[in-house]
Amino acid sequence: MSSKTSPPLGSGSPTAAGSGFSAAPTSPRPRRRGSSHATLLAHGEPQLWLTGGALAIAILLIVGLLVLVVYQGIGTFWPRPLVELKLADGSVLLGETARSERYRPEADALDKLPSPMAAMARHGIAADGGWATRRLVRVGNFELTHAPFRWADDFRVAEETRPDWALTIERLEIGRFYGRLEALLVDGKVVSASPADAWKQFRQAHPEVRARWRQRVAIDKDENGAVRRKMKQATLEQVQAELDYGKDSPHYAAAVTGRTEMEAWGQSQFKEILGRIDRLKAENARYRLRVKPVQGPAQDIALEDIVRAYPANQLGLWSKLGIYASRWREFLLDDPLQSNRAGGYFPAIWGTVAMTLIMTLFAVPFGVLAALYLREYAKPGPITSAVRIAINNLAGVPSIVFGAFGLGFFCYGVGKFIDGGPEDPWPEGTWFMLLAIAVAAGVAAFFIGLASRPAMAESLAAGRPRLRRVSVALWLASLGLVVTMIVTSPFFHGFYRASLVSNDPTFGKGGLLWAALTLALLTVPVVIVATEEALAAVPNSMREGSYACGASHWQTIRRIVLPRAMPGIMTGMILAMARGAGEVAPLMLVGVKKWSPDLPLDSVFPYLHPDRSFMHLAYMIYDVGFQSPDSEAAKPMVYTTTLLLIAIVAVLNLGAIGLRRRLRRKFMTDQF
Repeated sequence: MSSKTSPPLGSGSPTAAGSGFSAAPTSPRPRRRGSSHATLLAHGEPQLWLTGGALAIAILLIVGLLVLVVYQGIGTFWPRPLVELKLADGSVLLGETARSERYRPEADALDKLPSPMAAMARHGIAADGGWATRRLVRVGNFELTHAPFRWADDFRVAEETRPDWALTIERLEIGRFYGRLEALLVDGKVVSASPADAWKQFRQAHPEVRARWRQRVAIDKDENGAVRRKMKQATLEQVQAELDYGKDSPHYAAAVTGRTEMEAWGQSQFKEILGRIDRLKAENARYRLRVKPVQGPAQDIALEDIVRAYPANQLGLWSKLGIYASRWREFLLDDPLQSNRAGGYFPAIWGTVAMTLIMTLFAVPFGVLAALYLREYAKPGPITSAVRIAINNLAGVPSIVFGAFGLGFFCYGVGKFIDGGPEDPWPEGTWFMLLAIAVAAGVAAFFIGLASRPAMAESLAAGRPRLRRVSVALWLASLGLVVTMIVTSPFFHGFYRASLVSNDPTFGKGGLLWAALTLALLTVPVVIVATEEALAAVPNSMREGSYACGASHWQTIRRIVLPRAMPGIMTGMILAMARGAGEVAPLMLVGVKKWSPDLPLDSVFPYLHPDRSFMHLAYMIYDVGFQSPDSEAAKPMVYTTTLLLIAIVAVLNLGAIGLRRRLRRKFMTDQF
């Protein structure tokens, strides 16, 4: 008898329908667990897209900024045609189209238009989805319009033409003048038969007039300036004689006589120079250009006041290129005009380059030496860590704080000391006693330092560190005493005391030297941090190999460490130059000026004048962009000045990169 086994009830196992057999019981299939190595995070793809996307956005921002600056800056000097717009209200505009834009006009904007024009305007605005177009026209003629820019709605323009003899006239003062050329006048009489004849004669006479104007400016600046400097020097010599010997001394009497003779000579020179200037002015005043503006009657403009003029609607490509090149030449080589809104920026270019180079000369050696000590000599400890933290924090201090420090320390402290000596000198007896203490401290520090050397202190090995600390403390005390003796010396009365008494300090005010030193302090943390990172990147095995070959510590630094760290050091220098060249806030306190055409380097003895104030491109951007009463007229110059500053920083950086390559080739092949 066979037994039949039935599946257990409620087992839940599947049964083959209609087969008559039941499936064997199976255990639940285990759920597959995901491996951490198979996820996207494990493969790093999200991180790759995240970091790559951040880099792409940063590059796009930088490129977009550069494209905007280059596009706006390069197009500033390109000559544009002149348009004459007759508006529906009867007014006429003549000028250059600065830019155009789309906007939504107000509901009642078309109410004052004539019916046919209003109907056409409504139809055009409705077809454009409620948008209209308007243009900003530079109409110039400030003495007539008092607003050099006017908006013109396109639907209000009844007629638009481009007159052949509409002139763009760039003047020395109060901006551009636009009008139709009528005639050229010599001695008040019209000497031209037509606008074409007037233009021909203008082109012949204007270069000669401009040459006489340049001659007059040079006489006024150079010869008048030389006479004024000599008269000022004679005055200072008299003051100095009074301070040194008193009013009753023969030295003072001789100085008074010299000053009197110098004043007499100066007055005669002024008279002779003024005569020559007046003759040049009179000759230039004979020539005038008669131009008819759209705002009123014709105006006679002296040719001497015209920097450049051209019939804008008759220019071909080569003529436009010539004007474009002429404007760039003027911008790079001439002095500013019209409160820095026109003319050239040569003093600012010179000041920016000179200040940046001087700043680099101070910041880089100091920063490299400090980083070398921290990385190669200083022992790790709380003091070293505190110094590194202080340096990192110093890099984050607002730049205006450095400006305030530079004004207080360099200008009012060091500069005033150089000009007039110590304000409160110590008595001679006290000073000599301090000198004796300083000498004793120095001698003691020297001998204790010798005693702490290993060869002499073998028997004092246990006390050697203490002797070293005592020696260092004595050296520091001696150094402090020497500094105190210098700033309280009763024997130093300054190099420019007379100018200080005359309320015209030489170094006790802002100047190129103090500005460079202030920015050197600002940028030296960048150099220190970059140099430390570069030194840390040099493998220790190379140092150990050098020591194994018998090289000393300094030889290892000079021959092994520094050459391989040089690219990083030069990178720190490049970063410091870029930051220093673009700073504005500290310069406003320690030397930069809105107008300072006298360069710190000229042909006047001693040829280099680091005490002089200077002009700076970054400050010019601030001044023209935010201090100008006419922001629209100043906007193109802001972009162009920004482009020039970026170009100068790029050139300086390229020079540093080239120097870095040369140093790398030199040091990497010059070992031991």
